[in-house]
Amino acid sequence: MSYFFEKTVSTGYDETLDAVTAALKTEGFGILSEIDVQATLKLKLNADVRKYKILGACNPPFANQAIHIEENVGLMMPCNVVVQETEGGKIKVSVINPTAAMQAIGNQNLSELAVEITARLERVINTLG
Repeated sequence: MSYFFEKTVSTGYDETLDAVTAALKTEGFGILSEIDVQATLKLKLNADVRKYKILGACNPPFANQAIHIEENVGLMMPCNVVVQETEGGKIKVSVINPTAAMQAIGNQNLSELAVEITARLERVINTLG
């Protein structure tokens, strides 16, 4: 089982960021954090890298349930989504696979919750063009 799902899309970078955010919202997720890796590495290292953003997505009801099931699960949250420009100029979206990630914890109740979260994130990826 892979630790992520990914899809290369035919839309532009900014359009894809908007589409990912909208699709996440449809599935009950908001964006808690947005890390612009390109801008950060330029600022800190004066490095020129391709467009690369990490979106920290959270579904509050699921987060609440997960924390009640496993107090340290916050170490594995939020669900990260990466939108990046590849070396060939294509736009790729990658999403964490919560089912695979939760296997490391070994709590069956948490694993069952992860299956539902995984299904929602797969739907997000599948809606992208």
